[in-house]
Amino acid sequence: MATRQEKWFQKWMDERARHESGIKKTKSKVQGNHVRPRAWTEAYLEDPDGYDDLDIEAAERIMPKGETEWRQAKIIRSPLHEGIGEAKAPRANSQSLAQGTVVEIAAGVYTVRTADEVYRCALRKTLRSDHSGYANMLAVGDEVTISHNGHAQGMVEAILPRRSALARPDAVTQYKQQIIVANVDQLLIVASWREPRFWPELVDRYLIAALRHNLAPIVAINKVDLAEDQHELAAAAAAYRAAGCTVLLTSATTGLGIDTLQEVLVGRTTALAGLSGVGKSSLLTAAEPGLNLKVGEVSERKHEGRHTTTQVTLHPLARGGFVVDTPGIRDMGLAGLKREELLRFYPEFSPFAGECQYGDCTHTAEPWCAVKSAMRSGRLSRMRLESYWKILADL
Repeated sequence: MATRQEKWFQKWMDERARHESGIKKTKSKVQGNHVRPRAWTEAYLEDPDGYDDLDIEAAERIMPKGETEWRQAKIIRSPLHEGIGEAKAPRANSQSLAQGTVVEIAAGVYTVRTADEVYRCALRKTLRSDHSGYANMLAVGDEVTISHNGHAQGMVEAILPRRSALARPDAVTQYKQQIIVANVDQLLIVASWREPRFWPELVDRYLIAALRHNLAPIVAINKVDLAEDQHELAAAAAAYRAAGCTVLLTSATTGLGIDTLQEVLVGRTTALAGLSGVGKSSLLTAAEPGLNLKVGEVSERKHEGRHTTTQVTLHPLARGGFVVDTPGIRDMGLAGLKREELLRFYPEFSPFAGECQYGDCTHTAEPWCAVKSAMRSGRLSRMRLESYWKILADL
């Protein structure tokens, strides 16, 4: 005959089983057919240390806020949106609404230029969200609605829809995106031929990022006055022209290509990309002398640029248009890009890829690869193919 203690324990077990049965039915509607084992309570009592080995969904474990949704979606959201927030009527009669462009962000202060004035603004708390998928809700280039009292201070009330945006995975929170700049028309990829040495893989990463974010890419090979082999320089430029890119050969020292650069900047909003030290600031200062951009030096020992620009700034041009000076970005992540999608960013490979013996040829180690044959015969750039191999290995 059971003792009072045994009856009490059995009653407690029955109540816990009914309670867990109710939770299990609720979760099964949300998570499909997956439910916890019926006897999980008994298993825990028998072996508390082995409880973590039970068949429990990984998504139920504790994660940083927002990561559960990201892991379930397994994608990084596009930085384009249909607009965030709603510009409500001013709270006081002394306030009014205005539309403008974010031209600089520093230490949580958003500098917004309207048609009449420049305001230093804060961001309305209702526009901040830990579940947005973005590390920053507002970026330079965003069109916004602000409220202000007529002085130099204001509040960002709404973010208008973006037409384009350049983004990368956030360095701290990898499941979110950092929006580098919004509403730009083209990406000016500046790469020096020497000091620091030309880096085709990084240029290609910028190029892919531009095309994925609806930006027209322009490749500016700078410091060409330092080129020892003009044939090698011409071959590199020809390789990117074969890929459909606009290519500029420039030198801030000699003035080569500055006139052409001025023409491609007029009337457009252009973002700059490239390592620090490649001459972005010097090049833009030569094309637009009124720009107050910092000029950095290059380390003679490692031939690597010292970081000079530390924040994103939108600069107006005298002949119309804007230039967005960005920090020297050493790596441009390609999160979300599938291996089979990479080939479409190398359009010059297409005429040869169709001749490969295997339909799913990756153009790496497969025999009878027409793309590699074209490279060996000089019909295709070896530089571009090697860059393709390196990026493919990282995806």
